[in-house]
Amino acid sequence: MKKSIVIVDDHILIAKALKGIIANFNNFEVIYECENGADLMTKFKLNSKIPDIILLDISMPIMDGFETAKWLKENYPSIKVMALSMQDDDHSVIQMVKNGAKGYLLKNTHPMDLEKALNALITNGHYYPEWAASKVFATIGEENDMKTAKINLTEREKEFLKFSVTEMTYKEIADKMCCSPRTVESYRDNLFEKLELKTRVGLAVYALKNGLDN
Repeated sequence: MKKSIVIVDDHILIAKALKGIIANFNNFEVIYECENGADLMTKFKLNSKIPDIILLDISMPIMDGFETAKWLKENYPSIKVMALSMQDDDHSVIQMVKNGAKGYLLKNTHPMDLEKALNALITNGHYYPEWAASKVFATIGEENDMKTAKINLTEREKEFLKFSVTEMTYKEIADKMCCSPRTVESYRDNLFEKLELKTRVGLAVYALKNGLDN
């Protein structure tokens, strides 16, 4: 069964073009488009179908992507939000991640990379290309949540957290860490317990917020 997508973008031609591109993907379908966050809220209130994924522009009138992502995080946390924007500055990337976006892509992304990102979003719960992850690590690392200092993490657990924000599978992470997939799963389970988290997304967000990039 195909995963449903809603496109939220005030540029109608871009939204229609995206819909046409996604129509060629095997695992996804666009069920409708919205012009901004307020339009999305209205459709939800009118009982329009709730999608699995929202492709969300940032710069929009009335209710922009930052506000919309935050509203979705608070009201529909099960929806996976992928920011899709022309903006690649630090503030935009970091703020969208903080507001609940599980991925970030630029609008000049190749269709094949878009499909790859959408599949990773479903499989891993998130997708950050290397350039976006680097920005988030560099800036959020400066804030350095005090929770890190209070929790005793091993160097290997910190290394695993660094890889948790990438699109790599657990097997690929195991290869990078020169250990078995079972050992990687042990790191994951220990971190779930230590940090009181339940998902890889939670681990990735924790890593981002605490600047665990080395």
